[in-house]
Amino acid sequence: MSGAVVPVLLALILIALVVIIVVMLRRRAGGGATEQAAERAVPRDPFAAEDEVGGDPRTIKAGDMIEYLGVRYFVRGSLRMREGGFTWSEHLLDADTVDQKVWISVEEDPDLEVVWWTEHEVGDLKPDQKTLVVDGVEYRREEHGTADYGSEGTTGVGEGGRVEYVDYEGSGGRYLSFERYGDGPWELGTGERVPTGTLTIYSGS
Repeated sequence: MSGAVVPVLLALILIALVVIIVVMLRRRAGGGATEQAAERAVPRDPFAAEDEVGGDPRTIKAGDMIEYLGVRYFVRGSLRMREGGFTWSEHLLDADTVDQKVWISVEEDPDLEVVWWTEHEVGDLKPDQKTLVVDGVEYRREEHGTADYGSEGTTGVGEGGRVEYVDYEGSGGRYLSFERYGDGPWELGTGERVPTGTLTIYSGS
């Protein structure tokens, strides 16, 4: 009789082990799914350093290199703007393949916004109209103000001073901006919002 008991005990032990393994695997799978669901439910900053492999635009400074739409640009200089308690940055770029002056602006108002700017001839345009049409795009005046600025690297303006600006906004993430440094003439730029994940930053230090 004892000879028959041993196989039965072995079979019971084997069944118990199988049940334990199945239960552990199900718990592990369920826990992983729960963690993934929790991660998807947590809001994420689209420009956060851990999510954006290209780096954080808020850290851009003179001497860095950035890549946008397959072209690399050297950051020649940076302007740090302040108006009351509000701050933003503008970075002058340099590339062999671009004939026009280009720069990017980075601000939080309150969401992070990065805009790619290209110099545009002022001509007869003046920032005294509520709407302006430039290159077939209609822009509406959104903001007019004066800010203090500090210059880093090569920017073409003094180390510090005052800048007057008039900002216009069009449809589809398009912008138009007039700027006047000190007593200088108006400068004009057209801008487009930079989509998340299209800008890569290479730190210069």
